[in-house]
Order: sequence, then C-alpha cells, then structure tokens
Amino acid sequence: MYSEERIVPRPWLADARMTRDVLERHNFTMVKKFGQNFLVDPGVLEGIVEAAEIYPEDLVIEIGPGIGTLTQYLCVAAGQVVAVEIDKLLMPVLEETLRGYHNVEVINEDILKVDIDRIVEEKNEGRPVKIVANLPYYITTPIIMTLLERHIPFESITIMVQKEVADRMQAHPGSKDYGALSLAVQYYADPEVVMSVPPSAFMPRPKVDSSVIKLDAVSEPKVNVSDEKLFFKIVRACFNQRRKTMVNGLKNSEDLSFSKEEIEGAIISIDKPLTVRGETLTLEEFAALTNALGDARTTL
Repeated sequence: MYSEERIVPRPWLADARMTRDVLERHNFTMVKKFGQNFLVDPGVLEGIVEAAEIYPEDLVIEIGPGIGTLTQYLCVAAGQVVAVEIDKLLMPVLEETLRGYHNVEVINEDILKVDIDRIVEEKNEGRPVKIVANLPYYITTPIIMTLLERHIPFESITIMVQKEVADRMQAHPGSKDYGALSLAVQYYADPEVVMSVPPSAFMPRPKVDSSVIKLDAVSEPKVNVSDEKLFFKIVRACFNQRRKTMVNGLKNSEDLSFSKEEIEGAIISIDKPLTVRGETLTLEEFAALTNALGDARTTL
C-alpha cells in the first residue's frame, strides 16, 4: 500500500495505550459536543486508506483528524494531506503526533466555513481531491450536504459514519431508510458501504455500530433537472411529512408556492396516482416531477 522510497514515519498511534498516553500527556478531555471517538484499530485504519484508494500523487483533505491517528496513515499513503480540525485544544496534540510528517498541513477551523475550492486550486491545481473523514455523528449530514451542494471538486469521499446514516445514503425507493439524504447523495455520487466497524474499534466506545461508506463522484449528472434548488425543495417537502401524500406534502410546504391543481397536474404527467408518496419515487421520477412543476411555474 505504501511507497518504500518515501521517508515518512510509520503510523504509531493506532493503539489504545498510545492514544491514552497522548491524551493524558496533554491533559486533554474529550468534548462531548464534538462527538470525539478516536480509532484504535490498525486494521480499520488501513482499510479506510485502502478503500479510499490513496496514492502518492493525491491531495487528501481530512475532516476531523482528532489526535492524528488516521492522519498518520494518510500521510504515508498520500502526496499531501490537509487536515481540518475544529477543536483548538487538539492543536498541541496534532503538533506532537504529526511531527516528522512533512506532507501535512493542519487547519484549525470549522469545515463548514473553510474555502475548500481555494485549497483545491492552490494545492492541487484545481484537480479533484479525495476527502476522508471520521465524522462526528451529530454533524454528519450537514457536512456531507455542504460538500455536495457546494460542488466541491472531489474524486471521492470516504467517511466513517453511524451505520444507520450509511444505510440511508445508499437506500432505494420503498425502504424505510430511503429519504432526502438518499436522494441527495445519489444525485451527486455513487455510494457504497465498504466496511462495517464495531464499537470496539474506538476509544471511548460509541453506543452504535459504524460503517465506512465511499461516495464516488459521478462524471455527469445522473438526471437532468431544470432547477436544482427546486429539486431539493421538492425532495425535502416530500420527506418532511412521510405519511402524507405528495399532493399534501408539496401543498403544505412553506418553501413551495404551487397550487394544488399544479401539483396534481405534475404528478399525473409523470404517470403517478394522486395518492402517491415520496418514498416510492426514484431519483429519475423526482427529476421529472421537478421539471413538470418548473414548467408549470414558467407558464404562469
């Protein structure tokens, strides 16, 4: 997996005892609001790097390096790593654990506020990057949606998330996991769960199982929509009230201003009954519905 020619320290932090020693040495207390659970399983760490297909020519952006455990593995495999960490108290820890890894830059910032496009342009000449993360579960969806909706030039996003979230990302119509997140992810990328991770791989142990999921960017849009913002407003409206029919869900949405007649006409135009619910529609059908409603609005 790793190049023999590159003089880079071997990863040494993927061990519960070493992790505990580093935290104690820096008097570091885990902050609950940041959802900090540190990986201590070398097999999982190697699996993440392998699944992400990291090579010496790659620029990797890591979200939430924590104490630098996964970062060490990324530094060995990649040409350059930019690690974005929100917790300023971890900066002294990262300075120690990443000492000797000269191909990494740590940015103490909220990833939702970082100008990733600038990083890509300045450090990778605008070429798509690979994004890797062990995400805090409480903020998984906002981070994923921000990366996707901002059209960050990425080749792939390989992330550790709560198993239920990974299941939602790759869910299909008709399943209980299918929803707005499923459609958003599948609109921009091809998702695939590449690894299941038990609580024992972390310190402290989370109360839920985890999964590593890889999102491969699509070269061309899977569907053609006349208005991307309208598409996602329609998707959210349909799943905000899952038990309601699409007619009622769309009519009651504060983000939409279509009449009941326009909504019914659009649903009929895509050959669906007026009793249909959003959880049964495919990505292609949501696109067709968006275009039909967009046409109805332009003819007003």
